[in-house]
Amino acid sequence: MQFKHILMGACAALALSAPLLASAPASAETVLRVVKHSSLRVLDPIMTTAYMSRNHGYMIYDTLLAMDEKQVVKPQMAESWKVSDDGLTYTFTLRDGLMWHDGTPVTAEDCIASIKRWGKNDGMGQKLMEFTKEMKALDAKSFTLVLKEPYGLVLESLGKPSSNVPFMVPKKLAETPASEPMPEQIGSGPFKWVKEDFQPGLKAVYAKNTDYKPRSEAPSWASGGKVVKVDKVEWVTMPDHMTAANALINGEIDYLENPPTDLLPIFEADSNLEMRIINKLGSQVMARPNHLHPPFNNPKVLQAMAYAINQKDVMVGMIGNDERYYKTCNSYFICDTTYGSEAGSEGMMKGDIETAKKLLKESGYDGTKVLIMHPTDVATLSSHPPIVAQAMRKAGFNVELQAMDWQSVVSRRAKKDPVDQGGWNMFITTWVGADLINPVANLGVNGKGANGGWFGWYESAKMEELRDKFARETDPAKQKALADEISKLGWSTIPNLPLGQFFAVSVFPKTLKGVLDGPAPYFWNIEKTKG
Repeated sequence: MQFKHILMGACAALALSAPLLASAPASAETVLRVVKHSSLRVLDPIMTTAYMSRNHGYMIYDTLLAMDEKQVVKPQMAESWKVSDDGLTYTFTLRDGLMWHDGTPVTAEDCIASIKRWGKNDGMGQKLMEFTKEMKALDAKSFTLVLKEPYGLVLESLGKPSSNVPFMVPKKLAETPASEPMPEQIGSGPFKWVKEDFQPGLKAVYAKNTDYKPRSEAPSWASGGKVVKVDKVEWVTMPDHMTAANALINGEIDYLENPPTDLLPIFEADSNLEMRIINKLGSQVMARPNHLHPPFNNPKVLQAMAYAINQKDVMVGMIGNDERYYKTCNSYFICDTTYGSEAGSEGMMKGDIETAKKLLKESGYDGTKVLIMHPTDVATLSSHPPIVAQAMRKAGFNVELQAMDWQSVVSRRAKKDPVDQGGWNMFITTWVGADLINPVANLGVNGKGANGGWFGWYESAKMEELRDKFARETDPAKQKALADEISKLGWSTIPNLPLGQFFAVSVFPKTLKGVLDGPAPYFWNIEKTKG
């Protein structure tokens, strides 16, 4: 009964959602209404690693290959592939009936152009392109990818399940520079983008693609048959978490992607709702410093920060004390996975303020302000910056938190300017485990700096040498040893700071059937039933 009183106290907040929910159609079409973890603003899933853009990509685009729940790569847009005896030539053949949303057929040239554009931004894509000699269309439905030398991650790269996903787009759009947004949203996937209904920051709408021909296999993660069982999917923005909770309980929305953990007891008390951890690998919270400008262009300053922060404080501040939903972990590559090494991190991330003060003094730090971007509209991101800032201040850092919404962080983090010219020193983000599980996939340890590196622009020739060795190595034991070496180098140079792993819960009514697990939320296969 006490939870009902809590909800009644939030009825004023419900009025905020009324304009969005009042737009429900009067017709009999089936509409799935979803509250995501953030609003959608950046529509190009290749020019950014933001998960909202990735999620948008999965709605309207498809992929050449895809990974299933056993992390096995399967054909998706491809009907099949074959590899030459020398391991240098991969030949892909597209399946019949693939059409872009504008009615034109999908061609091999489209796929080649899409892979090239993706390969400019994605960590695994960049490495694959380094090993690629050429890609060439054999006919309208088949093409070859020819390597300079054998490379063991070709299929894993093209089938990777999370940011940046190698989505296929028409050649005319794939020719857009990877640093600029594509001008149109034309895919071949199970949903079509409803441009006229898009309200940036408020609502995004997707309509069932009635011309889409799903594969015959059962769906598993992003692979298999993408059968759409609703007419439309609407993503509505509700930045007030209690508003969203009320809307779910009252049946005004159908799916709440990522509510804060302090609301979970409310949902547990409602027998009509299902709570599920969709992403079984979990996610990592990552603090990303800007290595281009002081003070984080000094490794000893970065090490001081690593000693100052207590990872458990960050996790408890985000999740609470319920250890079902988090774990502390100093691995760049996710704990309890093949390469989950914590080598080199001994003593760090435990709130050792005295050691942090000592290192900061030795570094010559002169009190330069550290500007941390603080997103306030995303439950999984809003709690971390104040906790990190407090620990850093105890160690002697001069820290400024600047509040903004997450989409502003996503836009601003691309700026390489100094802080006094609109730049930044650090932001904190989250990555699903599938994005981080090896040194090639993990953009956080990419050492290419300003010439191909991820936001923050960590540069290390030694790191790139080790990542390249890992990519070439085929012996699992030697790969594991290289991952340990990369971990040690990472904790001495601090490309980023892992702040812990967490397991987000999605909530939806039990009448919603067919919700798939995976590293990203998928909205095909979902059916609204009457119970």
